[in-house]
Amino acid sequence: MELFRIKKDIPFMRHALIFNVISALTFVAAVFFLLHKGLQFSVEFTGGTVMEVTYPKAANVDAIRHKVEELGFKDSPVQTFGKAQDVVIRLPETKKDAKVSVADTVFEALCKIENGNLSKVPASAANGATTEKLACQDAAKTELVKLQRVELVGAQVGDELAHDGLMALLFVILGVMLYLAIRFEWKFAVAAIVANLHDVIIILGFFAFFEWEFNLSVLAAVLAVLGYSVNESVVIFDRIRENFRKQRKMSVTEVIDNAITSTISRTIITHGCTQMMVLSMLLIGGPTLHYFAVALTIGICFGIYSSVFVAAAIAMWLGVKREDLIKPVKEKDDTDGAVV
Repeated sequence: MELFRIKKDIPFMRHALIFNVISALTFVAAVFFLLHKGLQFSVEFTGGTVMEVTYPKAANVDAIRHKVEELGFKDSPVQTFGKAQDVVIRLPETKKDAKVSVADTVFEALCKIENGNLSKVPASAANGATTEKLACQDAAKTELVKLQRVELVGAQVGDELAHDGLMALLFVILGVMLYLAIRFEWKFAVAAIVANLHDVIIILGFFAFFEWEFNLSVLAAVLAVLGYSVNESVVIFDRIRENFRKQRKMSVTEVIDNAITSTISRTIITHGCTQMMVLSMLLIGGPTLHYFAVALTIGICFGIYSSVFVAAAIAMWLGVKREDLIKPVKEKDDTDGAVV
């Protein structure tokens, strides 16, 4: 299926060096922010308490952070979440006897900032039963601060999740390399895995630079981007192999340019439709899907870029040639079948 067909091949490989220099600088910047700032791991990995509160107007993050520090929670991340009215507070793990009330203590302090009155109001539980939750209201019963969510995770569970997540990422990378080496050739396998690691590091670099929360859903998005980017690389590599068989007189550079140009329509259809779904999750999916959609959006954009300008270029520089993918045809021996 094609939306359009480009008759003249676009010389992508002519500008491969420039784009790879840009890519290398972006990669180095991402690594720098990862080492300098690090990732803001959610309590799913570190253990502790995470609170999400919502204000009717833009929240005063500095005042909230100062109040949290007054309670004894030093260096606890306090930042807006999606909108200026939504704030997420991550608190380190505390003693078991205090962990149950730490969220209530912080919420009470936030209520004092707004000069509100703390009270308990009915709330519906997941099983349909009626429970009570804390509310911060003024004299007219207008809610000043709303406690959206509270999560408690133990440190041991967090360590297990972090270990399992890293192992999953490692096995995906090894599986991709093995698959490409078997289906194509080792040069393509190296090129594709470098391009994929490029995408992953840049996603993590964005999260480190903007201090976005890195949680399990973001890890799932990173794994999804690995597979998604590999799929784009495989399509281009498959067309390169096909061109080597059909276009015997083309040079390696011309074969690669033709392969990328002939798959542009497919790329626009596939990635365009996927991006529309991801953007819908980003815009109307709510806080739960926010960072998942952000990671996918970054990964899809850089996945296209890396498949075209990184993976294909590295394969070219590694010296991929027709003989690597197509077995040479043996010339027929004139003496075969001759009668002596």
